Amino acid sequence: MTGPTEELPLSGITVVSVEQAVAAPFATRQLADLGARVIKVERPGEGDFARRYDTTVKGESSYFVWLNRSKESLTLDLKSDRGRDVLERLLARADVFVQNLAPGAAARMGLDAESLAERFPSLIPCSVSGYGSTGPWADRKAYDLLVQCQTGLVSLTGSAREPARVGVSVADIAAGMYAYSGILTALFTRATRGVARAVEVSLFEALAEWMSQPAYYTSYGGTQPPRIGTQHATIAPYGAYTAADGKDVLFSIQNEREWAALCEQFLERPGLVADPRFATGSDRVAHRDELNAIVAERFRRSDSKEAMRLLDQARIANAGVNDVAEFLAHPVLSGRDRWRDVRLPAGDRVSALLPPADLAGTVPRMDAVPAVGEHTAAILAELGYRTTEIDGMRADHVV
Repeated sequence: MTGPTEELPLSGITVVSVEQAVAAPFATRQLADLGARVIKVERPGEGDFARRYDTTVKGESSYFVWLNRSKESLTLDLKSDRGRDVLERLLARADVFVQNLAPGAAARMGLDAESLAERFPSLIPCSVSGYGSTGPWADRKAYDLLVQCQTGLVSLTGSAREPARVGVSVADIAAGMYAYSGILTALFTRATRGVARAVEVSLFEALAEWMSQPAYYTSYGGTQPPRIGTQHATIAPYGAYTAADGKDVLFSIQNEREWAALCEQFLERPGLVADPRFATGSDRVAHRDELNAIVAERFRRSDSKEAMRLLDQARIANAGVNDVAEFLAHPVLSGRDRWRDVRLPAGDRVSALLPPADLAGTVPRMDAVPAVGEHTAAILAELGYRTTEIDGMRADHVV
């Protein structure tokens, strides 16, 4: 552990999470980063199915390593009476309960917000679903790419010839972030008003919020933004261009000062400033193809380092289009000391990035990624179960 949990903002908060995959684990991992005790309830034997998405991180799943550090793993068969009894005892001591069970499963087990409020009035329940707990699609399963498709995001991503998924689990990440912020808000409300509010987040509605700008553009403009790769749908020039050494460089023009500086200092064509085809931002978008041809020709005359130097000199924001290996070696990450070691279940260590929100005077928790059921015996003993009872539950595959 990188610092005493009693120094962290959520020290003393206990979170019980019946979670799997990405969205709910991302929310609870961020709570663990801030010092909350997160007890992750997994299936006996196999655990969270995200453990088997891949084996690339020294035998562990890249998804699971990312999402589950600093948690305790408890295996429970929630279909058994004894497994449910263990969960009830846990919830009686918990502050927050998070679940992303299959549609309808939480209600069938009495783990929906209304049922929990009757038994545990101070508990904050958080439900993460695909399309919400009510409405015409409440019973449908949802995974990240399905939601990218349903919200129209895929229709905006890719080239003019072919749509593409976003390269990370953006719907899951959005839902996890809203669940995290919703839980923090509910904890604050409980602390200041004495009322425990339930939190509900769906992948669809989380990503729908992120689709608001293209939704406004489509509703009031009559057509949706075009799918044009790294180019920006409503600003030009804004996109990636290939330099003489083959590396792509992306830059953006945000205002008329930058447009004039680009023409005069980089394109070396000051006459373009007054060219009626490019006089305003809307004009530049309307004549995007002509403008791109001019910019692309200029990039072919300089390598990427020289092009970026000249754009910097003109005070125009730019960046090389990095691959993942270049991102991992980024000077900002090393220069700001953003990497920490995290232990894996087998004892190996891997590098992990610090959480992006720095809180003055605190050191985020960066504890180990748990093995399946690693903390089961200790948690059961803490709840008052005797060794013989624990052994019996193991023999009957309850834990």
